[in-house]
Amino acid sequence: MTSNEELTGRTYVVTGSASGIGAATATLLRARGAEVIGCDLDNAEVHADISNPEGRISLIDQITAHGRIDAVLAIAGGGRTGLLQSNYFGTVATLEGLRPLLARGNAPRAVAVSSTSSLAPADDRIVQACLDGDEPTAIAHLETHAPMDGYGIAKRALNRWIRRSAPTPDWAGSGIALNAVAPGVVDTPAAAWILADEEVRQAIETTAPQPFGGFPGKPEWVASVLCWLTSPENQFVTGQIIFADGGAEAKLIGDHHWQ
Repeated sequence: MTSNEELTGRTYVVTGSASGIGAATATLLRARGAEVIGCDLDNAEVHADISNPEGRISLIDQITAHGRIDAVLAIAGGGRTGLLQSNYFGTVATLEGLRPLLARGNAPRAVAVSSTSSLAPADDRIVQACLDGDEPTAIAHLETHAPMDGYGIAKRALNRWIRRSAPTPDWAGSGIALNAVAPGVVDTPAAAWILADEEVRQAIETTAPQPFGGFPGKPEWVASVLCWLTSPENQFVTGQIIFADGGAEAKLIGDHHWQ
């Protein structure tokens, strides 16, 4: 368990810090002694909108002006519009843009928030456009062929980017652990539309049950995983997509990966 003493003197960047998992994570980090630079549209130390290139540049510039950082937690990306822009391109821009600053930190760590939605079938053309860094093409394909699937596609592409990037010289070679945490359905403002409609809620709970912890999960449960992955205690975990989902991924996938 991470102690206050281990996080004292460490500086953490938390995007999406104004609500949901981001707010729970920022609160937990501060309680354990860390300095937190919260980033969000409002009610944060840094105001920036990562759904567009200008906002991403502003976020990087504002944090760079702050000075040394030790960890980046790219949590922002909920909501119902601009999902591909925020959840993939904004998240990757945040991590890549802060990587040089992070590399100068103490026991540098980075983590992004994915989702069990990444397990859903996805249009490979859109995923590939994301991985190619071609935002206009990815958005055009999404709007034409899969307008309702932006969130899951973004998270699937993010998982693949994490897996590709983590073991490279820029990340592991620079001593930076890079992972993702994929929550199931958690009681956050971004998931309010799921929880408010009883038919939708029951359908999702049936198709993606969360037998451990129940439905919905609590933001604090995901926050504790994020905090450990970005603490100095994490000495050997990188390139992983960790499903903090009450067992949903195990129920959906079973032992498929090990056959």
